[in-house]
Amino acid sequence: MEKEDVLILAIESSCDETAAAVVKNGREVLSNVISSQIALHTLYGGVVPEIASRKHIEKINQVIEEALKEAGVTMKDISAIAVTYGPGLVGALLVGVSTAKAISLASGIPLVGVHHIEGHISANYIENKELEPPFICLVVSGGHSHLVAVKDYGEYEILGRTRDDAAGEAFDKVARAIGLGYPGGPKIDKVSKEGNPDAIHFPRAKVVDAVYDFSFSGLKSAVLNYLNSCEMKGIEICQADVAASFQKAVVDVLVEHSMQAVEEYGLNKFAIAGGVASNSSLREAFEKECAARKIEFYHPSPIFCTDNAAMIGVAGYYEYCKGIRHGYDLNAVPNLRLGERI
Repeated sequence: MEKEDVLILAIESSCDETAAAVVKNGREVLSNVISSQIALHTLYGGVVPEIASRKHIEKINQVIEEALKEAGVTMKDISAIAVTYGPGLVGALLVGVSTAKAISLASGIPLVGVHHIEGHISANYIENKELEPPFICLVVSGGHSHLVAVKDYGEYEILGRTRDDAAGEAFDKVARAIGLGYPGGPKIDKVSKEGNPDAIHFPRAKVVDAVYDFSFSGLKSAVLNYLNSCEMKGIEICQADVAASFQKAVVDVLVEHSMQAVEEYGLNKFAIAGGVASNSSLREAFEKECAARKIEFYHPSPIFCTDNAAMIGVAGYYEYCKGIRHGYDLNAVPNLRLGERI
């Protein structure tokens, strides 16, 4: 291992994935180990925070050991330990933060706390080696919908955010309502391919005083009202048409706001991130719109869209290079805002 190489051991436990990774020089992923709890939480129709926390405790040492082994390195090779400390489920975050602090204390290796959304944005650097700020990024996941101007590494301006449900949350709720179950995003994406996206017109919400903000609760209510109306009138519901029409309404809003931001800020680079960024219709829509406007379009592979530690390692690398270090008083911050430093 060459001396100038910076190796980050990254830990992610903000929701229901226990993950660890080793990232070299901010762009090369040497290992990326994820222990998913999806099957466990499917029984309850969503993530149960207490169960998630307990499962993280069971798995975290195992995934860290596996990540080091897969990367072919030992703790002596590691330059810093990066860990997600917010936002997320407080109990889940505490498992990762406590583990990272314990390893740092025992080894003397520097500790770097990482913002979860900053991690999602940084996932774009893994496979797109040429991508550098500034660019506009849309972060869409189960808990977040953010439109962000990435001014520099670790420097962000939030242009818009959701006023209510996050996009992924709306997918989960609608999937449950039409009988698809959890997790909603991948299931709606799959069923939509068999449906007509123009079969039902669902509303596209605009926030009058904030052009880049999102609101999906009205759309979710419109779907529920449609389902109830069909049931009362004895009309047969076509699951695929409802899924496709709902998905199109979400995609239309996300694309419209994003393209407006790219043009207004005069940038020719646009990226997507987060779990919903792996949605095939959303990707296709952005590919088409970006091509028409001659905008470079970047997106991570699906494995780096969902929660993972590799993205935390990338973000942690840039924080580490800027001299950011955290003490052993680092705590989980469930409502940490992007750009906020603790």
